[in-house]
Amino acid sequence: MSPDKADPELLKRRARAMGPAYRLFYDQPVHLVRGEGVWLFGADGKRYLDCYNNVASVGHCHPHVVAALSRQAAMLNTHTRYLHENVVAYAERLGATLPGELGVCMLVCTGTEANDLAVRIARAATGHHGVIVTEHAYHGNSTTVYALSTEEYPAAERPGWLQAVEAPCTYRGRFREPGPDAARGFAGLLEPAIAQLSKRGHGTAMFLTDNIYSSNGVLTPHPEYLREAYRLVRAAGGLVVADEVQSGLCRLGDHYWGFQDAGVVPDIVTMGKPLGDGHPLAAVVTTPEIAERFARRHGYFNTFGGNPVSAAVGLAVLDVIEQEGILQNVRETGLLLREGLHALMSRYDSIGDVRGKGLFFGVEVVGDRSTREPAPAEAARVREYLRENGVLLGTSGPSNNVIKIRPPLVFGPEQAGLLLDQLDRALAAA
Repeated sequence: MSPDKADPELLKRRARAMGPAYRLFYDQPVHLVRGEGVWLFGADGKRYLDCYNNVASVGHCHPHVVAALSRQAAMLNTHTRYLHENVVAYAERLGATLPGELGVCMLVCTGTEANDLAVRIARAATGHHGVIVTEHAYHGNSTTVYALSTEEYPAAERPGWLQAVEAPCTYRGRFREPGPDAARGFAGLLEPAIAQLSKRGHGTAMFLTDNIYSSNGVLTPHPEYLREAYRLVRAAGGLVVADEVQSGLCRLGDHYWGFQDAGVVPDIVTMGKPLGDGHPLAAVVTTPEIAERFARRHGYFNTFGGNPVSAAVGLAVLDVIEQEGILQNVRETGLLLREGLHALMSRYDSIGDVRGKGLFFGVEVVGDRSTREPAPAEAARVREYLRENGVLLGTSGPSNNVIKIRPPLVFGPEQAGLLLDQLDRALAAA
């Protein structure tokens, strides 16, 4: 077996034990055994630069996070029906990172659970049932939230309480002049969606929106989009839910949370995997008023959500963000990445567009710039070339032709240079 080949026996065992629904990345799956910072290591000893994983937000196996987890795991782990300092301290500290009246934290394990709970809260608080999402979105995989994941859920099977609107893509969408006019045009698409939900008798309970649109090919709309969308939804009696699983915790470089780029304050914020640096930790944060309206009708309990070990991990992640200047690093490294990606775009006609900010970018690969014809096969060749040469990233978008760059937040200027050099070589080879 060559050093770059996955263990065929392990692949067979995985298929037998876990079934065919699971998927692996890359034409030649990567067998990982260790992580450190921005680096991952294969079973064969090969080192990979991780340009994909937002799960390990402050770096794989950060010593401060690992130590906090180990200490608490050796002492006590139980649930939130007992009083524990860690759990309360984490809820207070996480809530303090958010603006306005946001500050009541309900702790869960995953982004899916967070979005599922947000639906329950919005329906209880508004008395309405309908939900609006964007087309080609991904918000999770529970029965309710999977229906909101329009990237995968069959359009013909969408429930009557769900309405999807076009995502704010000025590269391929119906409005193509970046700026406030296009933003207001895309936001205006919520008006017929609201009307449809009202006509069906559901009303609008919530608009669940990303703040960087990952599965749509990494879109960063003009701030006016969210401002106008919030206004329309609230005028219809609905709540706005900001899904910060992708954009949150300093990912975009200017604020802790992506929605802050638009100067808006949502009614509910959902958070996921980056909170725990690889440990299953997620949260729903809302206002005291909305939390009280929910509690009139429902209690809430989650066996593992917000356990003392998870809370210790969450506190340690916030420590690292503050002590290591993570937000500043994301901002500075992101500017270098943006400059380098635009330089590559000027040299390669196969790059149709570069989008994103901070440490989240999408590079749209096209067969023809004038027609904007998607080139998924070429994007896949770039992805596989990089894997073979020790760089891990992904592809995204409705046509799977957008190279997705989303490394851990400790990714610095040196690593940005390595990525840009290898991406240059990959584009030349493709």
